[in-house]
Amino acid sequence: MIFGRIDAGHARRSGMKGWIAGSLLGLVACCNTAWAEEGWVDMQGRPIPPSESANSVGGFSAAVMMTTDADWEAKWNTPPETVPSFHTANEVSPHGELYILTFVSNPQVDPATGKTDVVCDVVMHRPDGTVSASAVDQPCLQGELRGDPRNVYLTGVSMKYMEEPADARGVWSFSVVAKDRVRGVAVPLRASFLVKGQMPRRRPSAADGQGAASPAQNR
Repeated sequence: MIFGRIDAGHARRSGMKGWIAGSLLGLVACCNTAWAEEGWVDMQGRPIPPSESANSVGGFSAAVMMTTDADWEAKWNTPPETVPSFHTANEVSPHGELYILTFVSNPQVDPATGKTDVVCDVVMHRPDGTVSASAVDQPCLQGELRGDPRNVYLTGVSMKYMEEPADARGVWSFSVVAKDRVRGVAVPLRASFLVKGQMPRRRPSAADGQGAASPAQNR
């Protein structure tokens, strides 16, 4: 597994989208998503019920999305009038890859500096509940905005999961806490994905036979 592509470089240039085509972890299948004062809404302005993967606190909204698109960055870095479309997924096959993206909307702008200050805490858990990797206070969206705060912003925190033979099979989970430090609120998010397939069998070694009785001795 590759965790972390924790990189703040995408937030400033890529934060001009008002709509996202596709779904936020399947919440709005085949619809577009935007933000309104009451939280996330679809393109028709209908509120999307809060969930573990898309929520709002105190006027600040955040969401996570999982996609198999290796070109997700190129899809996002297009003119504002171009609606990006992502193929969402919640499972990984052998040798497969999954990209986890984080979005925010309506961050508070500090009146003294004219800048936002959004950071994220991230934790990835294996199927047995142990922590695979974690990061605290990673830059999500910091600096001057190049658009309306109510637009949808792709943050600087993204993750890539690449299936490896030794990885545990089953449901992996991850949590993201998006913290708007200017507004003083935090939005906890959670999602999961299934790693499919079987782990390869370990080859027997000479050590496996040490201490074991022979068939003749068992008689």
